[in-house]
Amino acid sequence: MGKILVIDDEEYIGWIIKKAFEGTDNEVYLTLNAKEGILEVQKSNFDVVFLDLRLKDMDGMVVLEKLKKIQKDIAVIIITAHGSIDTAIESMKKGAYDYITKPFDIEELIIQAEKAMELSHLRYEVNYLRSAEAKRLKNEDFISKNEKLNFIYKSINKIASSAATVLITGESGTGKELMARKIHKLSGRSKEPFIILNCGILSDDLAQREIFGVPKEVNGNNDSRKLGKLELANHGTIFLGDVGEMSLNMQVKFLRVIEEKEIQNAYGNGNFKIDVRVIASTNNDLVGAIEAGTFREDFYYKLNVVPINIPPLRDRKEDISELLHLFIKKYDLYRKIKGIIPEAMKLLKNYHWPGNIRELENVVERIVILATEPYIKAVDLPLEILGLRKKSKETIIYFPEEGINLENVERELIIKALGMSGYNQSKTAGLLGITRSALIYRMQKYNIN
Repeated sequence: MGKILVIDDEEYIGWIIKKAFEGTDNEVYLTLNAKEGILEVQKSNFDVVFLDLRLKDMDGMVVLEKLKKIQKDIAVIIITAHGSIDTAIESMKKGAYDYITKPFDIEELIIQAEKAMELSHLRYEVNYLRSAEAKRLKNEDFISKNEKLNFIYKSINKIASSAATVLITGESGTGKELMARKIHKLSGRSKEPFIILNCGILSDDLAQREIFGVPKEVNGNNDSRKLGKLELANHGTIFLGDVGEMSLNMQVKFLRVIEEKEIQNAYGNGNFKIDVRVIASTNNDLVGAIEAGTFREDFYYKLNVVPINIPPLRDRKEDISELLHLFIKKYDLYRKIKGIIPEAMKLLKNYHWPGNIRELENVVERIVILATEPYIKAVDLPLEILGLRKKSKETIIYFPEEGINLENVERELIIKALGMSGYNQSKTAGLLGITRSALIYRMQKYNIN
Protein backbone atom coordinates (compact mmCIF):
# COMPACT_ATOMS: atom_id res chain seq x y z
CA MET A 1 0.00 0.00 0.00
CA GLY A 2 1.31 3.43 -0.92
CA LYS A 3 0.35 7.07 -0.46
CA ILE A 4 0.32 9.20 -3.59
CA LEU A 5 -0.07 12.99 -3.77
CA VAL A 6 -0.98 14.93 -6.93
CA ILE A 7 -0.07 18.63 -7.10
CA ASP A 8 -1.63 20.04 -10.28
CA ASP A 9 -3.85 23.10 -10.81
CA GLU A 10 -5.73 21.30 -13.59
CA GLU A 11 -8.36 19.38 -11.64
CA TYR A 12 -9.03 16.81 -14.37
CA ILE A 13 -5.35 15.68 -14.28
CA GLY A 14 -5.70 14.77 -10.62
CA TRP A 15 -9.00 13.04 -11.33
CA ILE A 16 -7.41 10.93 -14.11
CA ILE A 17 -4.54 9.87 -11.83
CA LYS A 18 -6.90 9.05 -8.97
CA LYS A 19 -9.09 7.01 -11.34
CA ALA A 20 -6.02 5.09 -12.58
CA PHE A 21 -5.33 3.75 -9.07
CA GLU A 22 -8.92 2.72 -8.26
CA GLY A 23 -9.05 -0.91 -7.18
CA THR A 24 -5.46 -0.87 -5.89
CA ASP A 25 -4.21 -0.60 -2.31
CA ASN A 26 -2.92 2.92 -2.94
CA GLU A 27 -4.38 6.11 -1.47
CA VAL A 28 -4.40 9.14 -3.79
CA TYR A 29 -4.67 12.71 -2.46
CA LEU A 30 -5.35 15.70 -4.73
CA THR A 31 -4.24 19.32 -4.30
CA LEU A 32 -4.79 22.18 -6.75
CA ASN A 33 -1.87 24.43 -5.82
CA ALA A 34 1.68 24.36 -4.48
CA LYS A 35 0.84 25.72 -1.04
CA GLU A 36 -1.71 22.97 -0.32
CA GLY A 37 0.66 20.31 -1.64
CA ILE A 38 3.52 21.44 0.58
CA LEU A 39 1.20 21.49 3.63
CA GLU A 40 0.09 17.91 2.88
CA VAL A 41 3.71 16.70 2.80
CA GLN A 42 4.39 18.53 6.07
CA LYS A 43 1.43 16.74 7.69
CA SER A 44 2.01 13.23 6.37
CA ASN A 45 4.60 11.02 4.67
CA PHE A 46 3.97 10.25 1.00
CA ASP A 47 5.65 7.61 -1.15
CA VAL A 48 5.12 9.38 -4.48
CA VAL A 49 4.25 12.92 -5.55
CA PHE A 50 3.10 13.80 -9.07
CA LEU A 51 4.11 17.45 -9.48
CA ASP A 52 3.14 19.77 -12.34
CA LEU A 53 6.03 22.10 -13.17
CA ARG A 54 3.76 24.93 -14.32
CA LEU A 55 1.74 25.89 -11.25
CA LYS A 56 0.07 29.29 -10.92
CA ASP A 57 1.10 30.08 -7.34
CA MET A 58 4.70 28.82 -7.32
CA ASP A 59 7.41 27.65 -9.72
CA GLY A 60 7.53 23.84 -9.89
CA MET A 61 11.30 23.77 -9.32
CA VAL A 62 10.87 25.70 -6.08
CA VAL A 63 8.13 23.30 -4.98
CA LEU A 64 10.42 20.35 -5.74
CA GLU A 65 13.18 21.80 -3.56
CA LYS A 66 10.74 22.44 -0.69
CA LEU A 67 9.32 18.92 -0.89
CA LYS A 68 12.80 17.35 -0.80
CA LYS A 69 13.72 19.48 2.24
CA ILE A 70 10.62 18.29 4.11
CA GLN A 71 10.93 14.64 3.11
CA LYS A 72 14.36 13.84 1.70
CA ASP A 73 13.52 10.40 0.25
CA ILE A 74 10.17 11.30 -1.31
CA ALA A 75 9.89 10.17 -4.96
CA VAL A 76 8.72 13.11 -7.11
CA ILE A 77 7.51 12.44 -10.66
CA ILE A 78 7.33 15.60 -12.76
CA ILE A 79 4.30 16.20 -14.99
CA THR A 80 5.33 18.28 -17.98
CA ALA A 81 4.17 19.35 -21.43
CA HIS A 82 5.88 17.94 -24.53
CA GLY A 83 7.86 21.13 -25.12
CA SER A 84 9.30 21.30 -21.60
CA ILE A 85 11.41 18.14 -21.63
CA ASP A 86 14.67 20.00 -20.97
CA THR A 87 13.18 21.56 -17.84
CA ALA A 88 11.97 18.16 -16.68
CA ILE A 89 15.44 16.69 -17.15
CA GLU A 90 16.86 19.62 -15.19
CA SER A 91 14.43 18.81 -12.37
CA MET A 92 15.87 15.29 -12.18
CA LYS A 93 19.27 16.79 -11.47
CA LYS A 94 17.62 18.49 -8.49
CA GLY A 95 16.23 15.28 -7.09
CA ALA A 96 13.11 14.36 -9.08
CA TYR A 97 12.67 10.62 -9.61
CA ASP A 98 11.43 10.85 -13.22
CA TYR A 99 9.00 12.70 -15.48
CA ILE A 100 5.95 11.99 -17.64
CA THR A 101 4.69 14.10 -20.53
CA LYS A 102 1.14 15.24 -21.21
CA PRO A 103 -0.90 13.55 -22.54
CA PHE A 104 0.40 10.56 -20.60
CA ASP A 105 -0.24 6.86 -20.96
CA ILE A 106 -2.13 5.47 -17.94
CA GLU A 107 -0.26 2.16 -17.93
CA GLU A 108 3.10 3.96 -18.04
CA LEU A 109 1.97 6.25 -15.22
CA ILE A 110 1.06 3.28 -13.00
CA ILE A 111 4.37 1.52 -13.75
CA GLN A 112 6.28 4.73 -12.94
CA ALA A 113 4.42 5.10 -9.64
CA GLU A 114 4.97 1.46 -8.67
CA LYS A 115 8.70 1.71 -9.37
CA ALA A 116 8.90 4.99 -7.46
CA MET A 117 7.07 3.43 -4.49
CA GLU A 118 9.43 0.48 -4.59
CA LEU A 119 12.37 2.90 -4.45
CA SER A 120 10.74 4.88 -1.65
CA HIS A 121 10.13 1.74 0.42
CA LEU A 122 13.66 0.53 -0.30
CA ARG A 123 15.13 3.82 0.93
CA TYR A 124 13.06 3.59 4.09
CA GLU A 125 14.26 0.04 4.63
CA VAL A 126 17.89 1.04 4.08
CA ASN A 127 17.59 3.91 6.55
CA TYR A 128 16.01 1.59 9.10
CA LEU A 129 18.65 -1.08 8.68
CA ARG A 130 21.35 1.52 9.20
CA SER A 131 19.91 2.52 12.55
CA ALA A 132 21.59 1.35 15.75
CA GLU A 133 18.62 -0.80 16.78
CA ALA A 134 18.54 -2.58 13.42
CA LYS A 135 22.26 -3.29 13.64
CA ARG A 136 21.74 -4.84 17.05
CA LEU A 137 18.84 -6.98 15.85
CA LYS A 138 20.60 -7.99 12.68
CA ASN A 139 23.55 -9.18 14.79
CA GLU A 140 26.26 -9.03 12.15
CA ASP A 141 28.64 -10.88 14.47
CA PHE A 142 26.50 -14.03 14.48
CA ILE A 143 28.67 -17.02 13.62
CA SER A 144 26.95 -20.22 12.56
CA LYS A 145 27.63 -23.41 14.51
CA ASN A 146 27.44 -25.26 11.20
CA GLU A 147 30.99 -25.97 10.02
CA LYS A 148 30.27 -25.39 6.34
CA LEU A 149 28.40 -22.11 6.83
CA ASN A 150 30.89 -20.89 9.42
CA PHE A 151 33.65 -21.32 6.84
CA ILE A 152 31.64 -19.13 4.42
CA TYR A 153 31.17 -16.43 7.09
CA LYS A 154 34.88 -16.43 7.86
CA SER A 155 35.66 -16.03 4.14
CA ILE A 156 33.08 -13.35 3.45
CA ASN A 157 35.38 -10.37 4.04
CA LYS A 158 37.79 -11.68 1.42
CA ILE A 159 34.91 -12.32 -0.98
CA ALA A 160 33.50 -8.83 -0.37
CA SER A 161 36.84 -7.10 -0.96
CA SER A 162 37.19 -8.54 -4.47
CA ALA A 163 35.28 -7.54 -7.61
CA ALA A 164 34.72 -11.15 -8.71
CA THR A 165 31.28 -12.42 -9.67
CA VAL A 166 29.61 -14.63 -7.07
CA LEU A 167 27.12 -17.47 -7.60
CA ILE A 168 25.09 -18.32 -4.49
CA THR A 169 23.25 -21.63 -4.61
CA GLY A 170 20.83 -23.19 -2.17
CA GLU A 171 17.20 -24.09 -1.66
CA SER A 172 14.47 -21.47 -1.56
CA GLY A 173 14.38 -19.65 1.77
CA THR A 174 17.98 -20.36 2.81
CA GLY A 175 18.95 -16.68 2.74
CA LYS A 176 20.68 -16.25 -0.63
CA GLU A 177 19.60 -12.62 -1.01
CA LEU A 178 20.67 -11.84 2.57
CA MET A 179 24.08 -13.33 1.81
CA ALA A 180 24.34 -11.14 -1.30
CA ARG A 181 23.39 -8.05 0.72
CA LYS A 182 26.00 -8.94 3.34
CA ILE A 183 28.70 -9.21 0.67
CA HIS A 184 27.65 -5.83 -0.75
CA LYS A 185 27.54 -4.20 2.69
CA LEU A 186 31.05 -5.38 3.56
CA SER A 187 32.48 -4.32 0.19
CA GLY A 188 33.90 -1.00 -0.95
CA ARG A 189 30.62 -0.51 -2.83
CA SER A 190 28.47 -0.45 0.33
CA LYS A 191 27.42 3.19 -0.15
CA GLU A 192 26.45 2.56 -3.77
CA PRO A 193 23.19 0.95 -5.00
CA PHE A 194 22.27 -2.69 -4.42
CA ILE A 195 19.84 -3.45 -7.24
CA ILE A 196 17.76 -6.62 -7.41
CA LEU A 197 16.65 -8.27 -10.66
CA ASN A 198 14.26 -11.21 -10.25
CA CYS A 199 14.93 -13.26 -13.38
CA GLY A 200 12.16 -15.75 -12.60
CA ILE A 201 9.25 -13.40 -13.36
CA LEU A 202 10.45 -11.60 -16.49
CA SER A 203 9.52 -12.29 -20.10
CA ASP A 204 12.26 -11.68 -22.68
CA ASP A 205 10.83 -8.31 -23.71
CA LEU A 206 10.35 -7.13 -20.13
CA ALA A 207 13.81 -8.40 -19.16
CA GLN A 208 15.34 -6.34 -21.98
CA ARG A 209 13.66 -3.18 -20.67
CA GLU A 210 14.33 -3.92 -17.00
CA ILE A 211 18.02 -4.76 -17.48
CA PHE A 212 19.06 -2.32 -20.20
CA GLY A 213 16.36 0.35 -20.01
CA VAL A 214 14.45 2.04 -22.83
CA PRO A 215 16.56 4.52 -24.84
CA LYS A 216 15.12 7.92 -25.59
CA GLU A 217 14.12 8.08 -29.26
CA VAL A 218 15.74 11.24 -30.51
CA ASN A 219 13.88 11.33 -33.84
CA GLY A 220 10.70 9.52 -32.81
CA ASN A 221 7.63 10.43 -30.85
CA ASN A 222 8.82 8.77 -27.65
CA ASP A 223 10.33 11.39 -25.38
CA SER A 224 10.48 9.11 -22.37
CA ARG A 225 13.59 7.38 -21.10
CA LYS A 226 13.83 4.51 -18.68
CA LEU A 227 17.00 3.66 -16.83
CA GLY A 228 17.73 -0.05 -16.74
CA LYS A 229 18.82 -1.99 -13.67
CA LEU A 230 22.42 -2.10 -14.90
CA GLU A 231 22.66 1.66 -15.19
CA LEU A 232 20.97 2.11 -11.81
CA ALA A 233 23.51 -0.28 -10.29
CA ASN A 234 26.54 1.53 -11.73
CA HIS A 235 29.42 1.55 -9.19
CA GLY A 236 27.34 -0.76 -6.98
CA THR A 237 26.06 -4.33 -7.09
CA ILE A 238 23.37 -6.04 -9.15
CA PHE A 239 21.81 -9.17 -7.69
CA LEU A 240 20.39 -11.65 -10.21
CA GLY A 241 17.80 -13.67 -8.30
CA ASP A 242 16.72 -17.00 -9.84
CA VAL A 243 19.32 -16.60 -12.59
CA GLY A 244 18.57 -20.16 -13.75
CA GLU A 245 15.27 -18.85 -15.14
CA MET A 246 16.97 -16.27 -17.41
CA SER A 247 16.35 -16.96 -21.11
CA LEU A 248 19.22 -18.01 -23.38
CA ASN A 249 18.84 -14.77 -25.33
CA MET A 250 19.25 -12.62 -22.21
CA GLN A 251 22.13 -14.82 -21.01
CA VAL A 252 24.04 -13.93 -24.19
CA LYS A 253 23.40 -10.20 -23.68
CA PHE A 254 24.31 -10.23 -20.00
CA LEU A 255 27.44 -12.26 -20.67
CA ARG A 256 28.55 -9.58 -23.12
CA VAL A 257 27.99 -6.90 -20.47
CA ILE A 258 30.12 -8.77 -17.93
CA GLU A 259 32.90 -9.26 -20.46
CA GLU A 260 32.87 -5.81 -22.09
CA LYS A 261 31.63 -3.76 -19.09
CA GLU A 262 29.70 -1.54 -21.46
CA ILE A 263 26.03 -0.80 -22.23
CA GLN A 264 24.02 1.66 -24.31
CA ASN A 265 22.84 4.48 -22.10
CA ALA A 266 19.16 5.29 -21.65
CA TYR A 267 19.41 8.52 -23.64
CA GLY A 268 20.23 6.60 -26.81
CA ASN A 269 23.40 8.54 -27.61
CA GLY A 270 26.01 5.80 -27.56
CA ASN A 271 27.59 3.30 -25.21
CA PHE A 272 29.28 3.98 -21.92
CA LYS A 273 31.39 1.98 -19.51
CA ILE A 274 29.81 0.63 -16.34
CA ASP A 275 31.35 -0.67 -13.15
CA VAL A 276 28.94 -3.18 -11.62
CA ARG A 277 29.60 -6.19 -9.45
CA VAL A 278 27.40 -9.16 -10.31
CA ILE A 279 26.09 -11.54 -7.65
CA ALA A 280 23.69 -14.24 -8.84
CA SER A 281 21.61 -16.85 -7.05
CA THR A 282 19.69 -19.97 -8.00
CA ASN A 283 17.98 -22.97 -6.47
CA ASN A 284 18.23 -24.82 -9.81
CA ASP A 285 20.80 -27.39 -10.90
CA LEU A 286 22.67 -25.25 -13.44
CA VAL A 287 24.98 -28.09 -14.47
CA GLY A 288 21.88 -30.13 -15.32
CA ALA A 289 20.45 -27.10 -17.13
CA ILE A 290 23.63 -26.86 -19.23
CA GLU A 291 23.24 -30.52 -20.19
CA ALA A 292 19.58 -29.89 -21.05
CA GLY A 293 20.57 -26.92 -23.21
CA THR A 294 18.65 -24.33 -21.17
CA PHE A 295 21.66 -22.60 -19.63
CA ARG A 296 24.85 -21.45 -21.34
CA GLU A 297 28.06 -23.05 -20.17
CA ASP A 298 30.14 -19.88 -20.78
CA PHE A 299 27.65 -17.78 -18.79
CA TYR A 300 27.76 -20.32 -15.94
CA TYR A 301 31.55 -20.18 -15.69
CA LYS A 302 31.49 -16.37 -15.86
CA LEU A 303 29.08 -16.28 -12.89
CA ASN A 304 30.65 -19.11 -10.90
CA VAL A 305 34.00 -17.43 -10.18
CA VAL A 306 33.27 -17.47 -6.43
CA PRO A 307 30.73 -20.21 -5.63
CA ILE A 308 28.82 -20.16 -2.34
CA ASN A 309 26.44 -22.95 -1.39
CA ILE A 310 24.15 -22.29 1.57
CA PRO A 311 23.06 -25.51 3.30
CA PRO A 312 19.34 -26.01 4.04
CA LEU A 313 18.15 -25.46 7.60
CA ARG A 314 17.54 -29.20 8.11
CA ASP A 315 21.32 -29.68 7.71
CA ARG A 316 22.20 -26.96 10.22
CA LYS A 317 19.74 -27.58 13.03
CA GLU A 318 22.40 -26.54 15.53
CA ASP A 319 21.62 -22.94 14.43
CA ILE A 320 17.86 -23.12 15.06
CA SER A 321 18.07 -21.93 18.68
CA GLU A 322 20.20 -18.89 17.81
CA LEU A 323 18.04 -18.00 14.80
CA LEU A 324 14.88 -18.38 16.86
CA HIS A 325 16.08 -15.85 19.45
CA LEU A 326 17.30 -13.54 16.69
CA PHE A 327 13.82 -13.47 15.12
CA ILE A 328 12.14 -13.08 18.51
CA LYS A 329 14.24 -9.93 19.08
CA LYS A 330 13.25 -8.70 15.63
CA TYR A 331 9.48 -9.12 16.02
CA ASP A 332 8.87 -8.99 19.79
CA LEU A 333 9.18 -5.23 20.16
CA TYR A 334 7.51 -5.23 23.60
CA ARG A 335 9.69 -8.10 24.86
CA LYS A 336 6.72 -10.28 25.85
CA ILE A 337 8.53 -13.55 25.18
CA LYS A 338 11.22 -14.64 27.65
CA GLY A 339 12.18 -18.00 26.14
CA ILE A 340 11.07 -21.41 24.90
CA ILE A 341 10.48 -24.63 26.84
CA PRO A 342 12.68 -27.66 25.94
CA GLU A 343 9.78 -29.70 24.53
CA ALA A 344 8.95 -26.98 21.99
CA MET A 345 12.62 -26.54 21.04
CA LYS A 346 12.92 -30.29 20.47
CA LEU A 347 9.95 -30.16 18.09
CA LEU A 348 11.55 -27.28 16.16
CA LYS A 349 14.79 -29.22 15.80
CA ASN A 350 13.02 -32.40 14.70
CA TYR A 351 11.03 -30.60 11.99
CA HIS A 352 12.43 -30.84 8.42
CA TRP A 353 11.91 -27.12 7.49
CA PRO A 354 11.06 -27.33 3.76
CA GLY A 355 10.83 -23.52 3.68
CA ASN A 356 14.18 -23.15 5.48
CA ILE A 357 15.02 -19.90 7.33
CA ARG A 358 12.14 -18.03 5.70
CA GLU A 359 9.70 -20.57 7.14
CA LEU A 360 11.30 -20.34 10.60
CA GLU A 361 11.06 -16.54 10.53
CA ASN A 362 7.38 -16.73 9.53
CA VAL A 363 6.70 -19.20 12.36
CA VAL A 364 8.37 -16.90 14.91
CA GLU A 365 6.46 -13.84 13.66
CA ARG A 366 3.17 -15.77 14.00
CA ILE A 367 4.08 -16.93 17.53
CA VAL A 368 4.94 -13.37 18.60
CA ILE A 369 1.62 -12.03 17.28
CA LEU A 370 -0.49 -14.71 19.01
CA ALA A 371 1.57 -15.16 22.19
CA THR A 372 -0.28 -14.84 25.50
CA GLU A 373 2.40 -16.27 27.81
CA PRO A 374 6.11 -15.47 28.26
CA TYR A 375 7.42 -18.91 27.27
CA ILE A 376 6.84 -20.62 23.93
CA LYS A 377 5.18 -24.02 24.40
CA ALA A 378 4.46 -26.87 21.98
CA VAL A 379 0.85 -25.74 21.67
CA ASP A 380 2.07 -22.42 20.20
CA LEU A 381 3.68 -24.17 17.21
CA PRO A 382 1.99 -24.73 13.81
CA LEU A 383 0.33 -28.09 13.17
CA GLU A 384 2.97 -29.07 10.59
CA ILE A 385 5.69 -28.88 13.23
CA LEU A 386 3.56 -30.86 15.67
CA GLY A 387 3.09 -33.50 12.96
CA LEU A 388 -0.70 -33.09 13.02
CA ARG A 389 -1.25 -31.86 9.47
CA LYS A 390 -0.42 -33.78 6.30
CA LYS A 391 1.29 -31.68 3.66
CA SER A 392 -0.32 -33.54 0.78
CA LYS A 393 -2.83 -36.28 0.13
CA GLU A 394 -1.69 -39.86 -0.15
CA THR A 395 -0.96 -40.76 -3.76
CA ILE A 396 -3.22 -43.57 -4.96
CA ILE A 397 -2.16 -45.28 -8.19
CA TYR A 398 -4.01 -48.04 -10.04
CA PHE A 399 -1.44 -50.59 -11.22
CA PRO A 400 -2.69 -53.14 -13.81
CA GLU A 401 -1.63 -56.77 -13.51
CA GLU A 402 -0.15 -56.76 -17.00
CA GLY A 403 2.20 -53.91 -16.04
CA ILE A 404 2.71 -50.45 -17.56
CA ASN A 405 5.07 -48.52 -19.83
CA LEU A 406 6.71 -46.09 -17.37
CA GLU A 407 7.84 -43.65 -20.08
CA ASN A 408 4.31 -43.44 -21.52
CA VAL A 409 2.90 -42.72 -18.06
CA GLU A 410 5.54 -40.03 -17.42
CA ARG A 411 4.83 -38.43 -20.81
CA GLU A 412 1.07 -38.34 -20.14
CA LEU A 413 1.62 -36.85 -16.67
CA ILE A 414 3.75 -34.06 -18.14
CA ILE A 415 1.15 -33.29 -20.83
CA LYS A 416 -1.60 -33.27 -18.17
CA ALA A 417 0.40 -30.92 -15.92
CA LEU A 418 1.17 -28.59 -18.85
CA GLY A 419 -2.54 -28.31 -19.58
CA MET A 420 -3.38 -27.62 -15.93
CA SER A 421 -0.77 -24.85 -15.71
CA GLY A 422 -1.68 -23.15 -18.98
CA TYR A 423 1.58 -24.39 -20.51
CA ASN A 424 3.65 -22.36 -18.04
CA GLN A 425 6.87 -24.35 -17.63
CA SER A 426 7.73 -23.06 -14.15
CA LYS A 427 4.23 -23.85 -12.82
CA THR A 428 4.28 -27.25 -14.52
CA ALA A 429 7.61 -28.08 -12.89
CA GLY A 430 6.12 -27.07 -9.52
CA LEU A 431 3.11 -29.35 -10.05
CA LEU A 432 5.39 -32.26 -10.85
CA GLY A 433 7.84 -31.53 -8.03
CA ILE A 434 10.84 -31.18 -10.35
CA THR A 435 13.03 -28.29 -11.51
CA ARG A 436 12.23 -26.36 -14.68
CA SER A 437 15.46 -27.63 -16.24
CA ALA A 438 14.45 -31.24 -15.50
CA LEU A 439 11.04 -30.58 -17.07
CA ILE A 440 12.58 -29.16 -20.24
CA TYR A 441 14.90 -32.16 -20.46
CA ARG A 442 11.92 -34.56 -20.25
CA MET A 443 9.89 -32.53 -22.77
CA GLN A 444 12.77 -32.82 -25.22
CA LYS A 445 13.17 -36.52 -24.42
CA TYR A 446 9.49 -37.27 -25.11
CA ASN A 447 9.21 -34.80 -28.02
CA ILE A 448 6.58 -32.66 -26.27
CA ASN A 449 6.24 -29.27 -27.97
